[in-house]
Amino acid sequence: MNFLRGVMGGQAAGPQPSGAETIQKLCDRVASSTLLEDRRDAVRALKSLSKKYRMEVGTQAMDHLINILQTDRSDSEILGYALDTLYNIICNDEEEEQACDSASRSVGGTELFLLQWQDVCVIIFEFDFHVRWPGVKLLTALLKNQCVQVQGIILVSPMGVSRLMDLLADSREVIRNDGLLLLQQLTKSNAAIQKIVAFENAFERLLDIITEEGSSDGGIVVEDCLLLLVNLLKNNSSNQNFFKEGSYIQRMKPWFEVGDDNSGWSAQKVTNLHLMLQLVRVMVSPVNSPGATASCQKSMYQCGLLQQLCTILMATGVPADILTETINTVSEVIRGSQVNQDYFASVNAPSNPPRPAIVVLLMSMVNERQPFVLRCAVLYCFQCFLYKNQKGQGEIVATLLPSTIDANSISAGQLLCGGLFSVDSLSNWCAAVALAHALQDNLTQKEQLLRVQLATSLGKPPVSLLQQCTNILSQGSKVQTRVGLLMLLCTWINNCPIAVTHFLHNQENVPFLTAQISENLGEDERLVQGLCALLLGICIYYNDNSLENYTKEKLKQLIEKRIGKENFVEKLGFITKHELYSRAAQKPQPVFPSPEQMLFDHEFTKLVKELEGVITKAVHKSSEDEKKEEEVKKTLEQHDNIVTQYKELIREQDAQIQELKEQVASMSSQNEQMQTTVTQQLAQIQQHKDQYNILKLKLGKENQNQSNSQGDSSQVNGLQTEELTQLREEVEELRKQHTLLQTQLHDKDALINTLVSKCSSDAVSSSDGSLDAAKMAEVESRLAAQTTETERLKEEAKSLSESRAELEQQLASATSTVAILQTEQAKLQTEVQESKKEQDDLLMLLADQDQKIHSLKQKLKDLGETVHNQYYNFH
Repeated sequence: MNFLRGVMGGQAAGPQPSGAETIQKLCDRVASSTLLEDRRDAVRALKSLSKKYRMEVGTQAMDHLINILQTDRSDSEILGYALDTLYNIICNDEEEEQACDSASRSVGGTELFLLQWQDVCVIIFEFDFHVRWPGVKLLTALLKNQCVQVQGIILVSPMGVSRLMDLLADSREVIRNDGLLLLQQLTKSNAAIQKIVAFENAFERLLDIITEEGSSDGGIVVEDCLLLLVNLLKNNSSNQNFFKEGSYIQRMKPWFEVGDDNSGWSAQKVTNLHLMLQLVRVMVSPVNSPGATASCQKSMYQCGLLQQLCTILMATGVPADILTETINTVSEVIRGSQVNQDYFASVNAPSNPPRPAIVVLLMSMVNERQPFVLRCAVLYCFQCFLYKNQKGQGEIVATLLPSTIDANSISAGQLLCGGLFSVDSLSNWCAAVALAHALQDNLTQKEQLLRVQLATSLGKPPVSLLQQCTNILSQGSKVQTRVGLLMLLCTWINNCPIAVTHFLHNQENVPFLTAQISENLGEDERLVQGLCALLLGICIYYNDNSLENYTKEKLKQLIEKRIGKENFVEKLGFITKHELYSRAAQKPQPVFPSPEQMLFDHEFTKLVKELEGVITKAVHKSSEDEKKEEEVKKTLEQHDNIVTQYKELIREQDAQIQELKEQVASMSSQNEQMQTTVTQQLAQIQQHKDQYNILKLKLGKENQNQSNSQGDSSQVNGLQTEELTQLREEVEELRKQHTLLQTQLHDKDALINTLVSKCSSDAVSSSDGSLDAAKMAEVESRLAAQTTETERLKEEAKSLSESRAELEQQLASATSTVAILQTEQAKLQTEVQESKKEQDDLLMLLADQDQKIHSLKQKLKDLGETVHNQYYNFH
């Protein structure tokens, strides 16, 4: 302990040990001490010396410190000291970067030894603050110095990234905030780790932290979260898709809710909003796949994010750099999306009277007092608005046409013309490029723009816009202005023979171009010469030979005599060799260090690449080659016409064959249906025959008398059976019994009436007026018996009558069934005959169609076409 006090505390007598000696003694104490307290004090002393003697501690104590991490994991205090010491050795603090840069390089070899994951895994598994916080800082420093190696080790470690993601959920803010810095370093330029972090729910956690910290009004933590989000999403299509599918784009909308009072923006808020706008641009960057960009653009419109950005665009009091970045962001959100472009066209600025946002932005672009970066942003916005938007191109060009010009309002066309002919060369260039984008790949608008007439001065007739552009060129203005006008003219007349004719119709244009190309001018003029060569080459390549003085052949002869073919091609090559050409070709956004370097447009570089080769080939062709090519073209055209005629004939024959095939298929289907119907009918006939046979078994044959009375019908059907005869005999027997019973009943009624009359007469004739009691009883008994018998006979007669009616009903039913069966049999026989007749007709029709197909195939063979036998013969 005295030794440590000597190191840490007061001075001792005698010569003082050097720093290296002290560090060596401390290292020995760490290695040899058996007490944990002694080792802890020695490591604490090394920590205090590690900042001043970084290289000495790194070279002598590294092994001992790593051994502490492995052996003393039970003591959080000594682990914390060891990790702090290692962090000081690695030392990548921003304040001390310059001071410790050489020392960091000197211990770089030892860092590879540190990259054993088991040596630093305590930062993941230990929750103790004294271990976790220095461990996070150490791992962050290692990632800064040896990023690729550390990323590789963490990537292959089981649950390595997941454990680091737990830092974001730590309740201690200092660890969470340093965890953000660690994840920023971890996710740099490593798509695999970026995907793992994203699928560990990073987007949800980061957006929650941003919301908790106050969104754009938050502090440095919001900035760190946004930087990590940019790392996860930039150039990572998988994470971008996951971000979109997880509906996280919708959660970005509240970030851009700017109030009416936009004064006093803090520097941190400006930084946060810059990163938020950058995050939006990452999702819709032109370098992303078109499908992914279009999907994100659609989501941003549907959730109202685009509308919110346009609100910032038109708001007052927004800082200039935020406004510039917002314009760039809106540009990429609407680029190539028709729905978003249409919405942007409908946005109005809150002015009186309201003006379209496009007009307000163009006013800034052609105003030389506006900042350069803002004017570039407006140009980019206008280009993105017109990108693949023929509707928007037509609306811009229409504002220049005589029939649509409104003298009471400022239009986009008027602003572009004003910028095109102003004294500011940057306005000239921006207006020319903007107008060129209104004509890009749109032949209709190129022809429409030829109608535009300009009034140059009082008393002079108006001149066309095309002629005015060439007039300004010939006046020898600034290089930037001439380059802009030449790019406009090349885009205008490219692939438009009518515009080429208009350009050549002015007798001064071709001599001016040849003079410019043939002169030996300075370095600055070479680009103008190359563009003049390109313009003249387009006049040759897209020349329809309608002007006798400027046909293709005469223009090539002029080049050969005045310029020389080789010289012409060399001047044409000056364009692509220019140092600013490749920079402009890299990405659509116009980004230039200074206004003077603003010379090339991205879309124009594509045009140059497309035309350079074909123009060179067209210029080198001789007149004989031209004639041969014309002859070949005519021959090919004639051949094409013949081939076209044959193709038309073959198409007609194919259509006829297809129609016949359809008819055959339809008839085959009908035939199959008829066959099915016939089969069903035959089955029904068989079923009826079976029913007839059953009836035959039940009914039998009728007797001879009934057979004679029935005539031919009994012979045909054989339906009069013995049962029917028996039924009729029973009916006749019942009739006879009924008649007999009726007779007996009448006789008994008469007897009863006689007896009653006799009794009455005896009663009247008796002297004493009374009958013998015994005789009277006998009479009454006989009368009751007769009455009972009478009732019995009535009941029996009634029963017989009902039985008779039932038998008659059965007879009538059997007769009706026979009649129905006879009718159905006749109908079925008729249908069978008709089906056979229709089948015969169908077979004849199929044979006729077969003959027609055979005839058509023979015609095709005569014409030299190959015919495949893909039909069936129905004979």
